[in-house]
Amino acid sequence: MSVNYLNRLVQRTAKWKWLHGSFAFAILLPLWMLVGFGLAVVSTWVLVYLLAWAGVSLSGIDETILNTIFAAVIYLLALGFVIVLPRLWQSYTTKKDLGLTRWPSWADIGLAPLGFIIYFIASSLLVFIASSIFSGFDVSQVQETGFTRFSQSYEYILAFVTLIVVAPVAEELLFRGYLYGKLKKHLPVWVSVFITSVVFGLVHMQWNVGLDVFALSIVLCSLREITGNIWSGMLLHMLKNSVAFFIIFISPML
Repeated sequence: MSVNYLNRLVQRTAKWKWLHGSFAFAILLPLWMLVGFGLAVVSTWVLVYLLAWAGVSLSGIDETILNTIFAAVIYLLALGFVIVLPRLWQSYTTKKDLGLTRWPSWADIGLAPLGFIIYFIASSLLVFIASSIFSGFDVSQVQETGFTRFSQSYEYILAFVTLIVVAPVAEELLFRGYLYGKLKKHLPVWVSVFITSVVFGLVHMQWNVGLDVFALSIVLCSLREITGNIWSGMLLHMLKNSVAFFIIFISPML
């Protein structure tokens, strides 16, 4: 058996191990993201049940305040389960993994509106194609935010903070930070972008909304790849949610 043959065999074996490991990583990490979100939701409802069992009633609390608290708790638990918990198994997450190597720059701020235009065009094209192919595709489907009509000014403020500040910050840390940052260390960039965007669409659990945020995630991942950080994507996410907030809650009053 020649030395050259042995070298080729070693190279093929190493390549197969790399491909096998990358494939497993591409499956397990997104699965862990979904499990982490599920654990966060279940844990929140268990907490509510325990409070009720202890005689603490939540029925007297304003629905908007409850939704705000629930959203904050779920996002905090999700960040804890997905990012912090793996540290127990020595699976460390660095600032570079999360895309937090520097503070936001003027370039980040300037790229956000440009990204919004690209996202809007991409989302419109995907929705048009889907509605042309699938007869049951509901173009008018509105994202379920957990918030309904408001009667007090503070309710608008709480919903605004939850949907336009808390949600974009937490979701960018989880998806374009942790998930994308980890995936692209083991997989090609385009594969990492696709997997991150699919998982991001799935967690929204609505067909029409999922397609829209899939397009959004592609742009958000691209911004992270261009800038090396999540700040521009976070600002774009806030901008997108601000437009949605206006359409859902403000425009009906005008």
